[in-house]
Amino acid sequence: MNRTEQQKRKMRTQEGFIAALDQSGGSTPKALNLYGLKDDAWSNEAQMFDLVHQMRTRIITTPAFNGDRILAAILFEMTMDRDIQGMSTADYLWNVKRVVPLLKVDKGLADEKDGVQLMKPITGLDALLDKARSKRIFGTKMRSVIKQANPAGVKAIVDQQFEIGSQIVAAGLVPIIEPEVDIKCPDKAGAEKLLKDGIMAQLNALKPDQHVMLKLTLPDQDNLYADCIAHKNVVRVVALSGGYSRDEANKRLARQKGMIASFSRALVEGLTAQQSDAEFDEAMDAAIQGIFEASRT
Repeated sequence: MNRTEQQKRKMRTQEGFIAALDQSGGSTPKALNLYGLKDDAWSNEAQMFDLVHQMRTRIITTPAFNGDRILAAILFEMTMDRDIQGMSTADYLWNVKRVVPLLKVDKGLADEKDGVQLMKPITGLDALLDKARSKRIFGTKMRSVIKQANPAGVKAIVDQQFEIGSQIVAAGLVPIIEPEVDIKCPDKAGAEKLLKDGIMAQLNALKPDQHVMLKLTLPDQDNLYADCIAHKNVVRVVALSGGYSRDEANKRLARQKGMIASFSRALVEGLTAQQSDAEFDEAMDAAIQGIFEASRT
């Protein structure tokens, strides 16, 4: 079995969750602030990205971070382009940790229209997918956001996600479709019902050899996405924490059968640059175990 098939089997069948380590330019300062590094810790963008790579390296190299409980890690492009302990980040993740490498490919959000924020055009996507393949990346992730239960807006979100998703599938990678429903959406349950119906229509139109993953906000109606989880074209359905605390996200996730976590901020909650290695490793292990348990239901 080749590397891709090993990774697909792991993603489909193993217990665990996805670590989202893909904060990009806009969210990096906030991530560093939460990590205990204030804005005066860097004086330019290059230093900022050096610091965030040090943070991610510390997370990835901690003993608790391995393929026993973590299925995959989502990387920012600059993280993919860098090394960890003399290996490309993707090769380190798989060869040392047995964690499947994934890549964030979107370029951020467009302005709100019809109650949603579509993705900005992903310029140079074909070249980025070529590079991802050369770096032995398994799949991708791209995010858009639903803020209102607007049928036209939700349809536009789903259509865009699956249109670009089909381009990623054609390039030999497995896309994570991520149409996030904002947890502050006034009719969150209504938006989620529209989203689920739209996703199912798109899934049913896929060819047998077209496989995707879904990354969705923890729903108000428990097990709303059961049909998506059971769909033959879906490798895995994962949940974003969406602004919920880790405890709240874990509680909500534990009620969803077959859905696993793909947490970002909730994963690294409580980790700081000031912690000793022992303190950091202990906090990381506790966070991973809690999210792992919530993903086992």
